[in-house]
Order: sequence, then structure tokens, then C-alpha cells
Amino acid sequence: MAKADGSYLRELAKIERQDVIILDDFGLQALDSQNRITLLEIIEDRHNNGSIIVTSQIPVQGWYDIIGEKTIDDAILDRLIHQSHRIELQGESMRKKRGINKE
Repeated sequence: MAKADGSYLRELAKIERQDVIILDDFGLQALDSQNRITLLEIIEDRHNNGSIIVTSQIPVQGWYDIIGEKTIDDAILDRLIHQSHRIELQGESMRKKRGINKE
């Protein structure tokens, strides 16, 4: 419905105008076909034109399963990974170390 009334394109245009896009906790659930295409469109627009910060508890190798479609996986990860600065944290969670519970 959003594509039919033009709101989808307006939302994409808002995202495109941002200097930095942050995808926080990427991979908490698998993407459906519409979300895969939307993510690809956003990343294609940002490729060489803006910054994207992605945080995830899932190792990059596991993102293929989250995205869920081989051709789109390759396109998204090619644009994200090959010109990125990757920081992989090691060790125990700071919440666990400090005894902080979310409950």
C-alpha cells in the first residue's frame, strides 16, 4: 500500500538525505522479501554517497542467513563490507561484567 500512495518513496527520500544511517542490532530476525529489497535500495543509494553504521551480535558470516536470498545477500554485503571499517569486539558482555540485568 505504501508504494501505491507514494509514501514509500517519500520515506526513502528522507533516509537518502541523512548524513549517516545507523542499523542497530541488525539480524535480530530474518528479513522478508520486502525488507530485503528495501535494505538493498537504501544501501545502493548510500554506496559511495554516505555512511552506514551497522551493529549486530551476529558475525558477518551469519548475515547471509538473515538476509535470506543469495543474490541479494551478495549485493548487500558487497556494498557494505568491501569499503568498510570493521570492529569486532571480543570477550564477555559489559552488562555481564558489571552485573547489569535488563529485567
